[in-house]
Parts: sequence; C-alpha cells; structure tokens
Amino acid sequence: MKKIAKNDKSYDAACRECPRLANFLGEVKSQYPTYFCKPVPPFGDATPSLFIVGLAPGMHGANATGRPFTGDHAGILLYETLHKFGYATQPRSLNVDDGLTLTGCRISNAVKCLPPGNKPTPDEIKTCNHFLANELATLPADTRILALGGIAHNAVLMAFGLKVSAAKFGHAARHLLASGHTLYDSYHCSRYNTNTKRLTEATFHAVFAMIQQDFEP
Repeated sequence: MKKIAKNDKSYDAACRECPRLANFLGEVKSQYPTYFCKPVPPFGDATPSLFIVGLAPGMHGANATGRPFTGDHAGILLYETLHKFGYATQPRSLNVDDGLTLTGCRISNAVKCLPPGNKPTPDEIKTCNHFLANELATLPADTRILALGGIAHNAVLMAFGLKVSAAKFGHAARHLLASGHTLYDSYHCSRYNTNTKRLTEATFHAVFAMIQQDFEP
C-alpha cells in the first residue's frame, strides 16, 4: 500500500477556514483534552480502487481518534464490511494504533472537522470542498467512488464541478460521471440508519458486492 503523502493538498491540519467549526473544536478540546480535535486526515491507500466519502468526523469517533470512522458506531458496519470484501486487514477499528490497514481503499469525509450536532452548514461544506476536489483529482478514472449519504454524494458532485441535478442520490444507485469515474451511493452507516433498519448489513453488503461485480474482469 502506497501511503498518502504528507504534503497532500487533500488535508490541512492547521485549517481554520470555517470559524464556527474551528471554535467548536477548541471548545471540545477543552472538555476532552485527550481528543484529536483537528481536521481529520484521509485514511488508507494513496492509489485506491475504492474511494469512500463520508459526511464528517463524529464527536467521540474520528474527532477523538484522528482516523475516519474509528471508535464510533458508524465504523462498526463499515470496517466489518471492508474486511469482508478484502479492503481491511481486520474487521474492527478501535484506535489509530490497532494495526488496521486498508488495501485498495481510502476513506475521507466531505467535511474534515467535527460540526456541532453532526450538521455542517452549506457554506462549511462548500468551503471544505476544495480539499475533496484535490483528493479526487489524484484518482485514476477507474477508481470507484462510494458516497455514504446525500451530503457526501452532493459534495462529490460539487468537487467535480457538477450540479446536484447531474446525479440523484439513491441507495444502491450508480452514476457514470463526466470525469469517467463511477459514483455509487449508499445510505450512511450511522447509528440512526442501522437502528431504524433503513440500512441493514445485507443492504450495505449488497452495495459493495455490486461495486465488485461491476469491475470484475
């Protein structure tokens, strides 16, 4: 696995472009001194065949650990699925020192900083989008992109300079983009979606099976 370069423009540890988010991170750091509380960098392979885009770091998950979907409920189903389909070396992601690595897969977020109530504003999504655009620009056209939820889906379209009307979000939908990339959609693997059965293990696995089947030689 080729590691992500430290000077990669998809991430800036010192970014304070969104004042509300920067101030909120400071408040959370005061309350939880051991938490990461910075923009969370992407995690995984620098040249992935599967690129996953989530919403934003969770308060007690990625914001605490400094790794996407690590230590929170949403990561339970995601990493179990990545392991099942051969992208992760182990099915659980507990902390950054747990030895887990990704092969052929990279995980990022539409918004790199923890937002209050897990709800970034439209302006914050737009401000942070240049990081995602830079990240997507490094991907070969045969990289499959998986958006977890509507906000991530729209952020990918924005990063490619496309209008929201270019592709409508829908669980298990696939969209061929003008860039040549294929964008896949899934409901986000959040606690709310899994508890309400809007997303189940079976329906989440089905999306990954579809992606792999589409690209079988």
